[in-house]
Amino acid sequence: MESEQLFHRGYYRNSYNSITSASSDEELLDGAGVIMDFQTSEDDNLLDGDTAVVICIMNLNDEDHHFTSLEIDHRGTHYTMTNGGSINSSTHLLDLLDEPIPGVGTYDDFHTIDWVREKCKDRERHRRINSKKKESAWEMTKSLYDAWSGWLVVTLTGLASGALAGLIDIAADWMTDLKEGICLSALWYNHEQCCWGSNETTFEERDKCPQWKTWAELIIGQAEGPGSYIMNYIMYIFWALSFAFLAVSLVKVFAPYACGSGIPEIKTILSGFIIRGYLGKWTLMIKTITLVLAVASGLSLGKEGPLVHVACCCGNIFSYLFPKYSTNEAKKREVLSAASAAGVSVAFGAPIGGVLFSLEEVSYYFPLKTLWRSFFAALVAAFVLRSINPFGNSRLVLFYVEYHTPWYLFELFPFILLGVFGGLWGAFFIRANIAWCRRRKSTKFGKYPVLEVIIVAAITAVIAFPNPYTRLNTSELIKELFTDCGPLESSSLCDYRNDMNASKIVDDIPDRPAGIGVYSAIWQLCLALIFKIIMTVFTFGIKVPSGLFIPSMAIGAIAGRIVGIAVEQLAYYHHDWFIFKEWCEVGADCITPGLYAMVGAAACLGGVTRMTVSLVVIVFELTGGLEYIVPLMAAVMTSKWVGDAFGREGIYEAHIRLNGYPFLDAKEEFTHTTLAADVMRPRRNDPPLAVLTQDNMTVDDIENMINETSYNGFPVIMSKESQRLVGFALRRDLTIAIESARKKQEGIVGSSRVCFAQHTPSLPAESPRPLKLRSILDMSPFTVTDHTPMEIVVDIFRKLGLRQCLVTHNGRLLGIITKKDILRHMAQTANQDPASIMFN
Repeated sequence: MESEQLFHRGYYRNSYNSITSASSDEELLDGAGVIMDFQTSEDDNLLDGDTAVVICIMNLNDEDHHFTSLEIDHRGTHYTMTNGGSINSSTHLLDLLDEPIPGVGTYDDFHTIDWVREKCKDRERHRRINSKKKESAWEMTKSLYDAWSGWLVVTLTGLASGALAGLIDIAADWMTDLKEGICLSALWYNHEQCCWGSNETTFEERDKCPQWKTWAELIIGQAEGPGSYIMNYIMYIFWALSFAFLAVSLVKVFAPYACGSGIPEIKTILSGFIIRGYLGKWTLMIKTITLVLAVASGLSLGKEGPLVHVACCCGNIFSYLFPKYSTNEAKKREVLSAASAAGVSVAFGAPIGGVLFSLEEVSYYFPLKTLWRSFFAALVAAFVLRSINPFGNSRLVLFYVEYHTPWYLFELFPFILLGVFGGLWGAFFIRANIAWCRRRKSTKFGKYPVLEVIIVAAITAVIAFPNPYTRLNTSELIKELFTDCGPLESSSLCDYRNDMNASKIVDDIPDRPAGIGVYSAIWQLCLALIFKIIMTVFTFGIKVPSGLFIPSMAIGAIAGRIVGIAVEQLAYYHHDWFIFKEWCEVGADCITPGLYAMVGAAACLGGVTRMTVSLVVIVFELTGGLEYIVPLMAAVMTSKWVGDAFGREGIYEAHIRLNGYPFLDAKEEFTHTTLAADVMRPRRNDPPLAVLTQDNMTVDDIENMINETSYNGFPVIMSKESQRLVGFALRRDLTIAIESARKKQEGIVGSSRVCFAQHTPSLPAESPRPLKLRSILDMSPFTVTDHTPMEIVVDIFRKLGLRQCLVTHNGRLLGIITKKDILRHMAQTANQDPASIMFN
């Protein structure tokens, strides 16, 4: 008989456990093992003592899925135990679903995942694999493949991230030098590589060789003079505008999601939000290409933040090769956490810092297993980048430096001053940049992204060329500012007057009086500092890939180098002061200006992002010295405290709020004494809550409710009179289930009764066949009472990743609280516009 070939699929806490045998339609089995079915004819009978209770217990490890039904009659001590194994012939054959409905349990774009449901699905999948692995060698192989798939996907992500980072570094260096000239002997060489093999270079002018030709030499045949300068100036602007125009055009036409840093969106996605296409293959390809173009254009931006986005795109793409991750959004986010660690690992050559960055800054859910896999992904990515050796210095980053002079206790004072500067810079930048981005969104200027990029690139190129420190690639600038002045340095920053009377030769060059070159360099650095501060405010957020790490570090490094030179000269000319007398002797190398640049860079980056532990680890991995952790910690913590005095959110949280993403920041405190009843909907003057009843609505009724409302889900109650909660049904699941039933089941029409109950109510003989949708019902939605403090509700949403929570009073449904309701309420309590948190 056809009815005996159908199977009933149970659903409990959104797990999809297949039930291959059941004695009756009422005995719903689930992956959790136990269900209590209160069989009542009326809602009010729930409180009666004469109610019969059926408890079904399923043995999940039993191949035949036999169960024991224990029926207890409350009217006496009689009970019976029966073993069931067949479908009751009275069950309506169309109430049973042949297979799980395709699409149920998935999510629409710009919606939040249900973390609890995803974790339950993963546990159920894991139980199913474990129960079958002893059946055959093939099942054991599948089990091993499933267990190792997590390591495989992070290995592939690390390999791809390291390879792409090396490619981006090499291409960006070549295209940056293309603005100044070209290597005639090998067009694919940048300036430094072009002169490596030349025998005609001198040590002082090692960047000049006959193989490298500037554009003035090629076009007008002049290497020096006003004509040469003007021609190089024009070509510099031409190439900068060309690269910027090409970058913004590719982003606009092929992948709009490739613009910006990507870290605010990565944080939002890791918190459970769905943004389709943001981590797709087109975004990956366009971001990789346009990141090179944007960096080469000379704009005040970096490639380190976008590299995190690139790595997460790799992780997302590779996760689709493994069913364990492709079908589970929560598990996929574990891969993305590891990918973000790999991204920072290749951006800064800091594998440990990358893991801590993922833990501290971007990840929402970070179990211990993810920590190990993040560590491994960062290791693989760093290994690949080291093998490629993109900078030719056997290091993972361009500005790797080592200092040999220890720091002294007095120096903590200027280090803390740099921390104060970093905090003030961070607070100023966040406010100014968010104000500009908000203005861009609310005015016509935002409708012309290509024009904006061209204008910003033109202003940057015109102002940057005359100053050698702004003309430099920002990474090159940081390298020069970090570098200590040794005997082999020819930079104007190292143009000190040598003391010819020095009698003893020491390994470290002693502190010396500054020469004309140093004073000239300080003025140029001051102008560069003002230029970088202004242009970074207007550049971050334009429609090209733009990172913030490098510009912020450059600003801090400039300020730090200026302070370092000032302290160095103070110590030289006033070595008899009590603060210098004890530790700074005449002719000794006491002060390292490059160290001040490094501390300033960390302080400014900390002021903007409000990172602490991960930032300190990243910076000391850059320098290779554990000795300077204390100065770094002092500066970073000072910058965070000063920045927090003006506002607790970093630049990424500010952009999340600006874009209206539904993100509950775990760092933000909720201290207001409100209750769930104050926040839930419906409010006092609102229309009543849209609900479904368990067995007296038709297909047309449900479809009308779906069409007339925009809610993402509907509570299911026993009846309008009782308001007692049965479960929660998602809008998407209802739509898919009804469409699937119309196609696959005969007799389902608009007037068909929809039943969410365990048993179908008795219907007249002439009525159409009912549609049973209990399989899509979440029968254990999270509920709180109306007197629950909102502080607890907010914690529940943060720690469980809930999308919505139902509010009850004495078991009766009162209302619903969604994540956006909480965000609106938090905005109101902070005197902000509640509408600003809605995604647009």
